[in-house]
Amino acid sequence: MSHGKLRVDKNCLNCGHIVEERFCPHCGQENTETRQPFHYLFTHFVEDFTHYDGQFWGALKNLVFKPGKLTNIYLEGKRQRFVPPVKLYIFVSFITFFMFALFPIFNLNFNTQNNSGKSKDQSFLEKVKAVQTKKILDSIKAERKLTKEDSVAISQLSVLSDSAKISNIGAAFEMNKKLDDSFEYDGYRTRKSYDSAIAKKPSFFNFIDVPVAHKFFELKENGVTKGEILKNLAETSFHNLPKALFIYLPLFAFFLWIFHKKKKWWYFDHGIFTLHYFSFLLLNILFIMLTSKLVSLTDFWLIDTLLYLVIFALSLYSVAYFFIAHHRVYKSHGLISLVIGFILFTINFFAFMFLVIILALISFLMIH
Repeated sequence: MSHGKLRVDKNCLNCGHIVEERFCPHCGQENTETRQPFHYLFTHFVEDFTHYDGQFWGALKNLVFKPGKLTNIYLEGKRQRFVPPVKLYIFVSFITFFMFALFPIFNLNFNTQNNSGKSKDQSFLEKVKAVQTKKILDSIKAERKLTKEDSVAISQLSVLSDSAKISNIGAAFEMNKKLDDSFEYDGYRTRKSYDSAIAKKPSFFNFIDVPVAHKFFELKENGVTKGEILKNLAETSFHNLPKALFIYLPLFAFFLWIFHKKKKWWYFDHGIFTLHYFSFLLLNILFIMLTSKLVSLTDFWLIDTLLYLVIFALSLYSVAYFFIAHHRVYKSHGLISLVIGFILFTINFFAFMFLVIILALISFLMIH
């Protein structure tokens, strides 16, 4: 509820009706002073956006810890107790992707190197690895008679010694290497040779294959590196992910509609369940991401183990949540609910993976 100062006059500034208390009975506008302190802008924003009077935090608590309860309450007609499903989903989606932007999951900067092509920390680690490996090799070779196991160990350590020169994943996969003539697309090195082959042997899948091939050759002609492609692909996919989730919402509700009685459950009901479930998934993904960030900040094995257990538990809960919420909302028999839930979960898993593949293709085509 707003804490703005009430006006002395009882006429509503919006519609002119008499306001006996705080809100106009005709249009619902609050009869408060039009001029407020500057901090009121921020507090008013928070209150309006999250229903800070208890609706928002109550909705989050029930959403996370009581699967299906928000959906049941909303479908029973008690719709003023918590934040509406659409507003809840939009807010949770905004917070989740805002945090993702602040704390990226992966660091895809492959160009943080010194003049020698390596950072100081990387060079130091390489020296330590090389010294340790050389000591072990010397101790084995000092033996008068080498066993078969010693020979295997020497060969493995020699490979390790050579691989120690590659100090990061970017170097290991040559992310700074440009797409040169050694790179091919389906056996073709130029766009001209590819187009000529496609013209001779047209295929049904050309509408997908041709744009991807043309983009590949375009990037190749522009001298783009593998690291730049990966970084742009990750960034574009990240920006497209909210759109993909929003697009998938009605499809998820459609699958629910197919597997439940049409007279008892309307498509609207399935939509409410979907909004609540997707809001939970976004929150859970956010918790997993923040926990994984904590792992990268700690070096103590016990804390790391506990954090990994938390990540595992959250991942397991995200799967179990659907079955629990589905059983509580649709009130099917335990075994029937489990079977239908498993079928729905499987269908949605493959359908969403298909959407992710399409998203990846679109993201690749958007690289420039």
